[in-house]
Amino acid sequence: MARIAVIGAGMGAMAAAARLAVAGHRVVVYERTDTYGGAVRRFERDGFRFDTGPGLLPLPAVWRDLFVKTGKEPLEACVELEQVDPASHHVFPDGTRVSLPNASRAGVVAALDEALGAGAGERWGDFLVRAREAWDRTRRPLLEEPLWPNWQVLADKEPYPALERKRLLRTRKASTPERIGMWELGDERLAALLESCVLGYGVDPRTAPASAAVLPYMEHAFGLWYVRGGLRELARAVYERCVARKVEFVFGAEVTRIADKDGRAAGVELASGALAEADHVVAGVDPVRLRGLTEHPLDADGDVRADTVTARPGRFTVLLALRGAREAGAAHRTVVHSPAPESELDFLVAPGGDLPPRPTVTVLRPDDPSLAPDGDHESVVLSAVVSTEADWKDESTVQRYTDHLLRAAGAAIPGLGERVLWHEVRTPEHTEDETGAPFGAVPAPALAAGGGRFLHPANTTRLPGLYRAGGWSHPGGGLPHAGMSGALVAGLIVEGPEFRGSQ
Repeated sequence: MARIAVIGAGMGAMAAAARLAVAGHRVVVYERTDTYGGAVRRFERDGFRFDTGPGLLPLPAVWRDLFVKTGKEPLEACVELEQVDPASHHVFPDGTRVSLPNASRAGVVAALDEALGAGAGERWGDFLVRAREAWDRTRRPLLEEPLWPNWQVLADKEPYPALERKRLLRTRKASTPERIGMWELGDERLAALLESCVLGYGVDPRTAPASAAVLPYMEHAFGLWYVRGGLRELARAVYERCVARKVEFVFGAEVTRIADKDGRAAGVELASGALAEADHVVAGVDPVRLRGLTEHPLDADGDVRADTVTARPGRFTVLLALRGAREAGAAHRTVVHSPAPESELDFLVAPGGDLPPRPTVTVLRPDDPSLAPDGDHESVVLSAVVSTEADWKDESTVQRYTDHLLRAAGAAIPGLGERVLWHEVRTPEHTEDETGAPFGAVPAPALAAGGGRFLHPANTTRLPGLYRAGGWSHPGGGLPHAGMSGALVAGLIVEGPEFRGSQ
């Protein structure tokens, strides 16, 4: 039985802790805040409850596998999962609206043909077929296996089979999601569907590799799911599974140094000065903080380094407490597309100057009575992807951006202006306080191609006995990817460096 110290109680770190405890190891989790879950948190006030992190769950099989491998109770015995249908309702700047069924290619094709015109659905369906090919080529190396030592193969080879486009004696292929939209989808609204999904994961569709097509494919193929009571219930279930497997949690315990002995990780030192010895250390923290915890070089030339990971945007969220019940037939998720997408994306990389006219806004309206004090009220979450470099401490900037989100939400919520009881705003500053991530950035899933800029540091490090877990390590951000990072770290510790992932 090995002693294992885990830094942070995020979802990936807890996934590793539960699996390691089942394997017979003594696991202690040190969390600097007073609760678990990382970014998967909840805000409560006056009988209203809100998810402040992700609100929907793609690819729940990752978490089902965790519960199967760590105990007799399956995931569905611990939380109530339900598919969201429609998967999303979209409102475009020209007034067009379309609802897309969950996990139904035929249904999506028919809905797009009816809303956008004949042929639109077929073009989107053909795109999904190509996206599936990219998914099939990258699923194992980017989700189910430790990062390959020759990861440059993933960095250089584009897995998305883009259509050839002949023009002026030249043959070109789309190399980014933006160009897929321009050259393959043939409709600004279809392009907006693709770009909004990619942006929702914190990736600029103008600079991301075409392999980002796997993100809408993942949602389409495996569906989007909601956890009754909110995604915080999933965090609770994972925490309780850890406790049931004898994982010890120490809250309010900030790790200030990773101790090493004879060139190997040997434990963690806390802010109190206490030293907790360990045979292995699992760090569920961002690369910047991890580098500050050890003087040992974690990367070498040729590795995916922390500073090669592209800068990540954050999230601006408005929590709405509304008078009146949710109307019958309201969509769980509505995406209100920006009338000026280029301006929105420019703001992500150069946040100085005026705010964009209006960002793309996601409106989440769960049909869940437990989130409101009674049937005559409704709990709603608005969110937009924003630059973490903007001055979110400036009250006027926060107010103007809040107004942007509220105006956009009016397209999704009838009579919104008269229904608002109160609202709560959460900026990247809140994310930084809760997760410790610099500037409140949110990690994106790992993507192939792009010269390696969209890969994340491996789960192993140059310091033996020190491992990375969570969204800032391979295979990147998002709940499915964080869960897989925990599985990979557990496999590497239990089975050793020859571990190659689940079969």
